[in-house]
Amino acid sequence: MEPMSRTERAALCNTALEAGEQAPTLCGDWTVKDLVIHLLVRERDPLGAPGILVPPLERLTDRSSRRLSGHDFTSLVERVRSGPPKWSPFAIPPLDRAVNTLEYFVHHEDIRRAAGGWTARELTEREQKALWKAVAMAGKGLVRSAGVPVEIRWPAADRERSAVLRKGADPAVVSGPPAELALFLFGREQHTGLQFTGDEPAVKALHAGNLGL
Repeated sequence: MEPMSRTERAALCNTALEAGEQAPTLCGDWTVKDLVIHLLVRERDPLGAPGILVPPLERLTDRSSRRLSGHDFTSLVERVRSGPPKWSPFAIPPLDRAVNTLEYFVHHEDIRRAAGGWTARELTEREQKALWKAVAMAGKGLVRSAGVPVEIRWPAADRERSAVLRKGADPAVVSGPPAELALFLFGREQHTGLQFTGDEPAVKALHAGNLGL
């Protein structure tokens, strides 16, 4: 059975083609084509990729993005669909699962939820578990800017799961499906089905924080 990192990659590509290159996303002023280019630079350009996370190197990322912007949209999408090149660290299966599960899920939803009338997808238990594992690990970095203790909970049918993202007394507690937790922790406002409890000032600080990478 294919890991969610691969199934979401394929689903994102399908949704991107259906939406069209000029459709909006939840990534600021990026169009769907801009988002596809971002994914290609991240996986295939060792010179341009570091600038995604390191501001002083942004000009290298911008240069790589401009070079790809002149390419046909469908061909760009199919390059994303084909996966990272063999030399890329993202081609290593454990790293692919650890990093790309959230990357492709969140960006897939960035396309879906930018359109009016969106609804949350019905994910399988296996997919929700994959997202829970990924967000419980990555979430520690995603909430750092809030500066308050944070705990997430998933009240699943079999048992409630919880993870401490930032230690401390009187945490802000966010409960809900892993898919919606992931979107909130990546700073997306288009989420549903979450409950915020715990220390009220901590909850307010969490909402005010610049969540995400």
